[in-house]
Amino acid sequence: MMGEVIATRAAYGKALVKFGENPKLVVLDADLSGATMTNSFAKAFPDKFFNIGIAEADMIGIAAGLATCGKMPFANSFAMFSAGRAYEQVRNSVAYPRLNVKVIGSHGGLSVGEDGATHQCIEDFALMRVIPGMTVLCPCDGNEMEAAVEALLNYDGPAYMRLGRLAVETVTDSIPGYRFELGKGVQLADGKDVTIIAVGMMVQEALKAAELLKADGISARVIDMHTIKPLDTEIVLKAAKETGCIVTSEEHNVIGGLGAAVSEFLSENCPTPVVKHGVNDEFGRSGKAPLVMKAYHLTPEGIAAKAKQAIALKK
Repeated sequence: MMGEVIATRAAYGKALVKFGENPKLVVLDADLSGATMTNSFAKAFPDKFFNIGIAEADMIGIAAGLATCGKMPFANSFAMFSAGRAYEQVRNSVAYPRLNVKVIGSHGGLSVGEDGATHQCIEDFALMRVIPGMTVLCPCDGNEMEAAVEALLNYDGPAYMRLGRLAVETVTDSIPGYRFELGKGVQLADGKDVTIIAVGMMVQEALKAAELLKADGISARVIDMHTIKPLDTEIVLKAAKETGCIVTSEEHNVIGGLGAAVSEFLSENCPTPVVKHGVNDEFGRSGKAPLVMKAYHLTPEGIAAKAKQAIALKK
């Protein structure tokens, strides 16, 4: 039975309202509340919501100030602006003093679709991951997004979280024993021939790829790596030792994101073939989201092809 189909940005908006009574929580937005889905929080908690306007750098600075006063700001904009335009403020005003600010980047990746290359942020994981002490995460579905918001409310420190524009199937609610924990990946399917480590909406594509590979007699393990930093090195090391090769899949440049994090760790601790699946160091293009994803091979078929490449490397 198919799980609920909902965009992670929509699930995020619902989660903010659900946990809105938290006395520390305040929400800031850069005049995009209809798109980031913080508008529902604004209606439910008008005294705790601040529309800063089209001024992302100011928004991050204000969030930092609120954090010094004991509040826990969730500062929202498109990923291109919260991670890109306001990078210096995130680095120096939030991360350097290690303030309790959650930077939220909605509309990340190519699935933004018609907004085109200028708004399809495929660099946010890399930008935020390189900042010292910054936690970086990207939940894959609505169920995981709610759990992530709750976890961030209980985490004292700076964090960046990507939200998606496109509605996606909920898959984590059907996994026996599923539990969300910051910095801990989740194995969604077992396998012995290859491991697919995915993040965001590529998790759903990885599960479909595992079915394609199964039809070819290939047993694929699937890991949902919702937290890119800190990376769950324990689950990565176990997968490398048991399956002998890894594929990483992300809606992000293959440089600097999940694939880089996994490769960096394994190269020093357990040299293992790693094949990176993502955007091959090029900008996106405008088009309907499914067609854009297909044009860049961010599909189950694309992942399956990389899995076969990884298996060939270990022989």
